[in-house]
Amino acid sequence: MSQTTSNAANGIAPGRLSAEQLGCNFADVAPPLSANAAVIATDRCHYCYDAPCVNACPTGIDIPGFIRKIGNGNLKGAARDILSANPLGGMCARVCPTEILCEGACVRNHQDGEPVQIGALQRHATDFQMAREAAGAPALFKRASETGRHVAVVGAGPAGLACAHTLALAGHRVSVFDAREYPGGLNEYGIAAYKTVDDYAQREVRWLLSVGGIELRQGQRLGHDVMLAELRAAYDAVFIGVGLGGTHTLSIEGELLDGVLDAVDFIARVREADDLASVPVGRKVVVLGGGNTAIDAAVQSRKLGAEQVTLAYRRGAAQMSATWAELEFARSQGVTLAEWMKPLRFVGDTQVRAVEFERTGLDMSGALRGTGEIVRVEADMVLKAIGQTLLPEGLDGLQLTEEGGRVAVDANGATSLAGVFAGGDCAGHGATDLTVQAVQDGKLAAHAIDRFLANQSARAARAA
Repeated sequence: MSQTTSNAANGIAPGRLSAEQLGCNFADVAPPLSANAAVIATDRCHYCYDAPCVNACPTGIDIPGFIRKIGNGNLKGAARDILSANPLGGMCARVCPTEILCEGACVRNHQDGEPVQIGALQRHATDFQMAREAAGAPALFKRASETGRHVAVVGAGPAGLACAHTLALAGHRVSVFDAREYPGGLNEYGIAAYKTVDDYAQREVRWLLSVGGIELRQGQRLGHDVMLAELRAAYDAVFIGVGLGGTHTLSIEGELLDGVLDAVDFIARVREADDLASVPVGRKVVVLGGGNTAIDAAVQSRKLGAEQVTLAYRRGAAQMSATWAELEFARSQGVTLAEWMKPLRFVGDTQVRAVEFERTGLDMSGALRGTGEIVRVEADMVLKAIGQTLLPEGLDGLQLTEEGGRVAVDANGATSLAGVFAGGDCAGHGATDLTVQAVQDGKLAAHAIDRFLANQSARAARAA
């Protein structure tokens, strides 16, 4: 019996819903504002002088400034304000947890309980400009004169792309090496399909590369196809933005049973599917984890036709890294939250049939403890969203953080090796793993690389 047939017999099967229903389920979760709605939304902004929304944005976008420009009909100027600070501003408008960043800091929350629609307005302006340029309008940005310097960027995720774009604008040539078939990193492979419809991740990459001076090399894996020592010898500087390519394991009984999968792989499969009806999903799905990846996996399971989806977390909802808005959305989609549940073992012969949990609680010191009560939840598919880890391959010579989980960097992304910088999820910057933070890491590292190259040139001139 084939694996596909076996899985179908055990509850995992593709095509649970019609093409029409799948199209509705995976439509844009936050449709764009109309021109009129955007103008109305701008009227709610107070254009604060010391705007808390700007301070809450990791990339420091002039939010009152671009909102005022939208209100005045200057969408090109608004897009310039956004993309100057955040070259992936269109994607961030779609996936940023604005409820805890800019919109969470909006003063309107204290007045009428409803923030200005900053994310939607940001998308309105960036979509406008990208559409203009796709139709042949002049590019928003122009590169500086060629400097003659060449930088290698490893990883075409948000950090690497932001770094490459910033360096290219400064006149440097950039070669971007990436292990995957398509650029974009988690923007392409790790975000729920209903958040970025119409192949947006690739459209944004094409816009970003159109500035010129950036060469993209796919299928180039650090430590296998390309070596750090070789890059240091061949290029004037190197930026590492490889993300976290490994996944944690639970190391409990039954983890290798059929149907026990990594949520990241499941999300990537949904993202890359030409036909959503071809993606198999269980009838009874259990998702383990408390972050946004867990939410995305759980919601997409429901949207693919799973009859019962349980999101299990060993602590309470208040301790989840997923935002309250994501959690509310999951509940609205029919996902059941099971709090204070620690997985003990996966039950089944060859195929998972259930997950056994121990109920947990906090002791007097606040430490997590088991209560001894065992709960069994039926499942024919389990998605593990318990965090990712750094794969150290190819990072020889780079100092890691004390716990060994990230590349050690300073505030500007400089590593322990001269001329090598790092940013994004792989770097130990201590911030949350957000797309917008990765963009800021890449941007700051690019500025530091530019200064590093300028200092090199100055020293060479003095030596001459």
